[in-house]
Amino acid sequence: MKTRLFTPGPTPVPEETLLELAKPVGYHRSAEAKAILKEVSELLKEVFRTANPVVTLTSSGTGGMEAAVTSLLAANEKAILLSAGRWGERWKGILKAHAANTHIVSVPYGKAVTPEMLATALKEHPDAGAVFATLSETSTGVGHDIQAFGKLVAATPAVLVVDGISGLGAMECRTDEWNIDVVVSGSQKAFMLPPGLAYVSVSEKAKKKMDATSVRGFYFDLRRSLAKIAESDTPFTPANTLIKAQLVSLKRMKAEGMEALWARHAKVAAATRAAVQAMGLELFAERPNNALTVIHVPSGVDGSGTLKAMEKTHGYKLADGQDDMKGKIWRLSHMGYVDAFDVLGAIAALELTLSATGFKVTVGAGVAAFQKAMAG
Repeated sequence: MKTRLFTPGPTPVPEETLLELAKPVGYHRSAEAKAILKEVSELLKEVFRTANPVVTLTSSGTGGMEAAVTSLLAANEKAILLSAGRWGERWKGILKAHAANTHIVSVPYGKAVTPEMLATALKEHPDAGAVFATLSETSTGVGHDIQAFGKLVAATPAVLVVDGISGLGAMECRTDEWNIDVVVSGSQKAFMLPPGLAYVSVSEKAKKKMDATSVRGFYFDLRRSLAKIAESDTPFTPANTLIKAQLVSLKRMKAEGMEALWARHAKVAAATRAAVQAMGLELFAERPNNALTVIHVPSGVDGSGTLKAMEKTHGYKLADGQDDMKGKIWRLSHMGYVDAFDVLGAIAALELTLSATGFKVTVGAGVAAFQKAMAG
């Protein structure tokens, strides 16, 4: 049976990118390696929509998040955290580990932090040095109004730091235009690469803040990376095989064009939401994003068991909920190297699996709704 991956990370990787990973390993300090890194860095700027440098770290996305915290904040410095799920809580854990004085603006899972909530927090904490937010909250499927957040934070001395790990490349995000000072992303989501690389963009405002902040890290000190990226190099040994393969996927993204890429993800996401509702299921996120669709598990249905049966019978791997949400939601990713017909198959597999469990679903209703939405 052919297996098909629909988790929100890792995501499917194009065949030509995988083939690049099969080639012999080269020397990471060679002129060729530096030329590849330079090209990757320039293409990353296009994806991030920034004129500022984007550094490549050999780590997971969480490493990029930690680099942002340690490079920007002094011990006990105040920060505002906008938390709407597990990845907002990841910011919380990192901030706590590095002794930040964190004011948390949190909402229940499935809800989104609003610009009004941020405006209130900024008014109450004018001495905050940074605001931390999440573009795509993959634990719930919520997308945040980062553009509105940027306008609010830009009028203050604080810097805006955004976890764009699962959103960048699937959702519209204009780093410079939206006044985002630091965006963190990762290779294993919409960038169509296996896990192992993190990317961090740094604005001039953020760089000035870093320069005025005492060094609290070594490997994750972004100042080291910024100094080296100016030479098309890295301060430490990079995963140069991944960087070389990332170039292949980035060229694919460039060929499609960011505007077209955002539009494709938006259309597939809307069609997926229409399919879910046509099946008699409920969406979980009140402000859904375009990277994944999160679905309420219906009452009386074994959420985790259904996903296991779907994978065993049809080869489709969706993601369960995390922590307390396990068995309560299903997470269907449609980011990166996934097209409409891939998602159509996942909808069909979910319908068949639910029907086999005895859940009352009209087989074909979701498929028809998806096709109708795509044809519109």
